[in-house]
Amino acid sequence: MLVLKRILIRKLLVAVLLGMMFSANAQNKTYIANHKLIAALLGESYGIPAPLILAVATIESSGGKGPAAKVLNNHFGIEGENEYVNKKGHSSRYKQYANEWASYLDFCQLLTRKRFYNKLKGNPNPKAWVHAMSLAHYSEIPEEWENKVLSVLATIKMPKSSFFASVK
Repeated sequence: MLVLKRILIRKLLVAVLLGMMFSANAQNKTYIANHKLIAALLGESYGIPAPLILAVATIESSGGKGPAAKVLNNHFGIEGENEYVNKKGHSSRYKQYANEWASYLDFCQLLTRKRFYNKLKGNPNPKAWVHAMSLAHYSEIPEEWENKVLSVLATIKMPKSSFFASVK
């Protein structure tokens, strides 16, 4: 009886974990679909692959559901000034933005100040960018961050032609 109970508990845990994974995946797909235009416009303007912008934003903002994204409009985990103080009197280390656009723009401008930018500008390979960002310590846990971003990158489908080429 005890063995049967353990098996049922394990199966229930697996089902719950699978449900959470599918839910997170659906959340990420919605987030990516809602932000493709911003990423395409800024990617074209700054020479940064749009899928990279989307993947980093998806990871750093937890698909737009993370507290920094919801409260501070910070979709990239960029540290800086903010006016937010919670009920317990604590402030956040993350930068506050007026809107999502400002967060996306600041991320692209941040990348332009990195040593690797001039070498990678215009390079459409987002994996090269992720690796360079990881080496430059964009994240406090570079190896884990790189793997997460690469896994999201694998799910992003963007048109092969540039946004502006399709408008002409």
